[in-house]
Amino acid sequence: MSNGQTNSTPSAGNPVASIPSAGNPVASIPSAPLGPLPPLDSVPIDSILMVSFGGPEGPEDVMPFLENVLRGRNVPRERMLEVAEHYNHFGGISPINQQCRELIAAVRSELDRRGIKLPIYWGNRNWHPMLTNTLETMKQDGRKRAIAFFTSMFSCYSGCRQYRENIAAAMIQAGTDAPMVEKARMGFNHPKFIEAQADCLRSALAKLDPHLRAATPVLFSAHSIPKSMADYSRYELQLREAARLVCETVGHGNWELVYQSRSGPPQQPWLEPDVCDRIEELHTQANIQSVIVQPIGFVSDHMEVLYDLDEEAAAKSKELGIQFVRAPSVGLHPAFVSMAVDLIEERLTAGTPRASLGNLGPSHDICPVDCCLYPQPARPTSPGRPS
Repeated sequence: MSNGQTNSTPSAGNPVASIPSAGNPVASIPSAPLGPLPPLDSVPIDSILMVSFGGPEGPEDVMPFLENVLRGRNVPRERMLEVAEHYNHFGGISPINQQCRELIAAVRSELDRRGIKLPIYWGNRNWHPMLTNTLETMKQDGRKRAIAFFTSMFSCYSGCRQYRENIAAAMIQAGTDAPMVEKARMGFNHPKFIEAQADCLRSALAKLDPHLRAATPVLFSAHSIPKSMADYSRYELQLREAARLVCETVGHGNWELVYQSRSGPPQQPWLEPDVCDRIEELHTQANIQSVIVQPIGFVSDHMEVLYDLDEEAAAKSKELGIQFVRAPSVGLHPAFVSMAVDLIEERLTAGTPRASLGNLGPSHDICPVDCCLYPQPARPTSPGRPS
């Protein structure tokens, strides 16, 4: 395990970044934190902000929610209606909000165990509770400085920078006396995240006959994103490093990285291979008898996991006569909950070491101005959803 300090200083949190792109030479969009952060001894962190994607909690929420998600995107209405049916298949309810409530409760318990009495607030990008409302509540409660934990462990525009833009917009809307908000670092290579993922893989391997285990490929799955987004982030690199560390921990060498849930126009390159396509290729090329799919890019079993893996990937495997095992997401695994609190606690006292495994070191605390850009002629409001 390696330990390191923050990889950038508060001045690197300058919220305005120039984003060059064809048809949009320079676009400047504020992102949190807004301006340099004061020393902790002058303005201590007094609250925690849980930040997530949000999801519908009834049939009447589905279309308004998807309109929020897809606003400004070049996604055909037919595709939106198709995705709506995924939600309606489960009664119009995404499990993500309830999973956030449960994670908040688990984090609260761990904070209390450690004697950390900071209140937890919760805000989403696309559905209630919305970040704009949450920041206004924090302002009314007199909060001055918050540390945000994102339900995304990997760096890219939609999994990091866009959330920081959402927070900045909410801070600006809240106006004078809105709390400063900074984010916890990405936890993709934190020892406890790897521990939780390794346990998930072990539980999946245990469902296979012993003689099948070594030959069974593990497909680590993450939300696909546009190639133009991936090119400006460390998303693929971090995913591969996390998958490598998990399999190294478990002692399973047969693994690959795959993607799922793409939603852009067919002419736009997105990360590949698709999980179902790769299962079919492995059937053709290697005549595999079994496959494990582990949703390493998702921290809980929300809609993309339940539909795209448990329904579509499972059906494809059954069609091909392949035993399909879906590893659980980290969810409320004690090591994952403990890691979340570690990432918060390390920011409460200057100079606290940053734990990490592998070759990439701990991710930065304050994102550089050019971190996770998404240059394109017309950037959508919500271009994907690793969360």
